[in-house]
Amino acid sequence: MSAPSDSFDTAQVPEPKVSEREARQVAEAAREQGWRKPSFAKELFLGRFRLDLIHPHPAPPAEDVRRGEAFLATLREFCETRIDGAQIEREARIPDEVVDGLKELGAFGMKIDRKYGGLGLTQVYYNKALALVGMANASIGALLSAHQSIGVPQPLKMFGTQEQKDAFLPRLARTDISAFLLTEPDVGSDPARLATTAVRDGDDYVLDGVKLWTTNGVVADLLVVMARVPKSEGHKGGITAFVVEADSPGITVENRNTFMGLRGLENGVTRFHQVRVPAANRIGPEGAGLKIALTTLNTGRLSLPAMCVGAGKWCLKIAREWTAAREQWGKPVAHHEAVGEKISFIAATTFALEAVVDLASQMADEDRNDIRIEAALAKLYGSEMGWLMADELVQIRGGRGFETADSLAARGERAVPAEQVLRDMRINRIFEGSTEIMHLLIAREAVDAHLAVAGDIIDPDKTLSDKAKAGAQAGAFYARWLPKLVAGAGQLPNSYAEFHPKGHLDLSAHLRYVERTSRKLARSTFYAMSRWQGRMETKQGFLGRIVDIGAELFAMSAACVRAEMLRTQGEHGREAYQLADVFCRQSRIRVEELFTRLWSNTDDVDRKVVNGVLAGTYTWLEEGVIDPSGDGPWIADATPGPSERDNVRRPIR
Repeated sequence: MSAPSDSFDTAQVPEPKVSEREARQVAEAAREQGWRKPSFAKELFLGRFRLDLIHPHPAPPAEDVRRGEAFLATLREFCETRIDGAQIEREARIPDEVVDGLKELGAFGMKIDRKYGGLGLTQVYYNKALALVGMANASIGALLSAHQSIGVPQPLKMFGTQEQKDAFLPRLARTDISAFLLTEPDVGSDPARLATTAVRDGDDYVLDGVKLWTTNGVVADLLVVMARVPKSEGHKGGITAFVVEADSPGITVENRNTFMGLRGLENGVTRFHQVRVPAANRIGPEGAGLKIALTTLNTGRLSLPAMCVGAGKWCLKIAREWTAAREQWGKPVAHHEAVGEKISFIAATTFALEAVVDLASQMADEDRNDIRIEAALAKLYGSEMGWLMADELVQIRGGRGFETADSLAARGERAVPAEQVLRDMRINRIFEGSTEIMHLLIAREAVDAHLAVAGDIIDPDKTLSDKAKAGAQAGAFYARWLPKLVAGAGQLPNSYAEFHPKGHLDLSAHLRYVERTSRKLARSTFYAMSRWQGRMETKQGFLGRIVDIGAELFAMSAACVRAEMLRTQGEHGREAYQLADVFCRQSRIRVEELFTRLWSNTDDVDRKVVNGVLAGTYTWLEEGVIDPSGDGPWIADATPGPSERDNVRRPIR
């Protein structure tokens, strides 16, 4: 790698100023446009309940199970004997010897092929490993997940050249830590405004810019950096992905960020000033960076809900033990209905969430289905339900739930870190796509079939001729599709009879409900598109509820299929049927409430209040406020240039 040239000037590259429409076009261009394989969730949103795509539950090959279980046993022993979660919480750092131990186990190469020195685990066992290590300490789960799910290994596996794989994957499997750098101080979920640039100069690109919230960035050896290549003669330009050596001249880690949870997270602010990166380190062609990132996340998103499953299992264990020991008014608190319903929610939801993650993971391993919606739903549902389970555990524990583990131990009680788990879980609703962004992303995929046939009708840039052609195409599509939403297997009392075996609860009724409700969901979506047409994309409250209904239906389906699989395998089948039944009953109540809120809500008046707040109409309500916030800008200056701060990068060797 050649030395940086101080005379090379990239300051003339302006920060992109984009309109809302341009931003949407960038996001749309990054989507996978086609559906080459079937998708259970996509069909669900279209009113087609394709149970055959997930039942019988797919099963992993015996050799994958053997190797996966062997690694889990080794990892469990390591977690129990080498990881002190309380120490990590107190010192706000994962000890180097723990990281070194994980490297020796091969935990940094779980998803890397064995020919490159990795373990070559399946997605199913990778997720089980993350759930296990996340229970020991959530920061360690984040470390491993950021390295493998969104860091350098996965995009190289999918889009890298053979030379890149040979050069980097052996390092990443055993010794090197990687990080993914996309977010900037003024760029979050709107990548069209990405300001970091990569300008071609001979055999190199020269990077300039600032990246924020770089998980693993403080200790990383290799980085995936998303930067904008200016369009020029011979260069398509656009957002492009690069593998960058973290110790390259011109890279400064300016800050190690601290958060309300995940105190051991090595997350920072990284500045690039005239950093030279060989063109050979570019992943894919120029302009393909966002598509690479989104494609990587199709399975990468499954790591986060996997850790939510682990948290749910821990919450259930603590809830069971505590509510059996704690007595109020003459009986254990578990037998008081107000507490019992919380325990039931945690147990049923943990079962369903594990069903969702394992099903989506196994489908990812088999590669028979397109799981982009399933993975996104798993992330959305897991982060929301995981947070609720942790919150319910704190409530069950009462004052002890609010008290720190160290304080509990200091006065002689069991050091249960319930409040820490709540803090650690909160970021999941923001990590890797906030709940609000996930709603919009999933909604876009869910209505893809409609936009494919009728999109030109509502596109203001299309000509009258284009709109007429689209109208004819849409008419033919809906003439075939709409009649199929009137009746289906969900109205036949004997449908899905295999889910009501003798001596077990009846899950077939829940699957019939899912089938009927998927058609109702599709009708509601069609009605909304007919009503709002081009304004549909602004109805984010409506779209969010549509997605939430789909998530519940997916979870119900996965729970029933998992229960039947466990029954046929003779593994707690009766108990699994009980958990699936109670989850589906709870889920159906949530679904009915969401349907009501599709059309009976405060969206319009909320918007008026928001406009009033921004216009200063209600500033009188803020009178008397004492604001403990410090001084400074809302968004830090990210002007390119040399760093004026010390480098706090801390590589682990």
